[in-house]
Amino acid sequence: MARTKMIRRWRRNMDVLDDQPYVDMLTTLSEGSVRRNFNPYTDIDWDSPEFAVTPNDPRWVLTDTDPLGRHPWYQAQPLERQIEIGMWRQANVAKVGLHFESILIRGLMNYAFWVPNGSPEYRYCLHESVEECNHTMMFQEMVNRIGADVPGMPRMLKWLSAFIPLAAGPLPIVFFFGVLAGEEPIDHTQKNVLREGRTLHPIMERVMAIHVAEEARHISFAHEYLRKRVPTMRTRKRFMLSLHVPIIMRVLCSAILKPPRSFWREFDIPKSVKREVFFRSPEARQMLSEVFADVRMLCHDTGLMNPAAKLMWKLCKIDGAPSRYRSEPARAHLTVAEKISA
Repeated sequence: MARTKMIRRWRRNMDVLDDQPYVDMLTTLSEGSVRRNFNPYTDIDWDSPEFAVTPNDPRWVLTDTDPLGRHPWYQAQPLERQIEIGMWRQANVAKVGLHFESILIRGLMNYAFWVPNGSPEYRYCLHESVEECNHTMMFQEMVNRIGADVPGMPRMLKWLSAFIPLAAGPLPIVFFFGVLAGEEPIDHTQKNVLREGRTLHPIMERVMAIHVAEEARHISFAHEYLRKRVPTMRTRKRFMLSLHVPIIMRVLCSAILKPPRSFWREFDIPKSVKREVFFRSPEARQMLSEVFADVRMLCHDTGLMNPAAKLMWKLCKIDGAPSRYRSEPARAHLTVAEKISA
């Protein structure tokens, strides 16, 4: 009987046609995907001379937005070494991105498999899956052009990648919080790099611009999906979820932003630098706080920021003030960018 009630409740949650504002939001996002979309092989001229990847190109030097790029150890390295490290780092970020989006695509397809006929969520999930497929091709092409044989995600996450998408059917709320845990750090970092105003290699700049433009829709959907579903959860389950959300955010953020062991061995980077950059220095702690400001706002709005949850966010070292609105620029970053441009 309990299992039957749970299935009935799950099926009711899948039906969204009675929520007209939510349906209108999905229609807007889907139409946006039709009107404005990108193809990695028509919107990026990979074979153009200006897109060529050449040795000793200073545009691959890591920006101050990157935790390693602003560290004194990196800045003290010879220019050629900075370029080499920067190319490897950017290639691995792209590889991590395509690994994560591969998991996301499989999860979206798994979720869409169960939605009822007529649901606008089906159409949007398929639009997003198509866009994420294009992103994976775009990221892999960037890795191929740079020429670094990077591993991407940590080995443990690769092993788990076959199972994570399975949660999208029976546990979609947990899955979509996982989606935000992967999308927010990459999106936040890329926006800050573009806002910094540094001269970037055209491949990296174009890839970032396309990814940021389309990820705005994807992140918006995940936020609105959770904003609709979380408040209807039973009190006990919502409390348990509130404790798990910061853990999900911290674990996946570290897996995405922190380079693999081979990176540190490849460039003989001291362990003390690794500890400071990820994530013991005040600057690194501030970055972690800024990355999830939008998620903290979502948790406040959906009743997931209770005293116990606040403690968990603090223990995970990703606590801080929530955003006032989605994608609010980090004021500390804007101050740095203004000084650089001046």
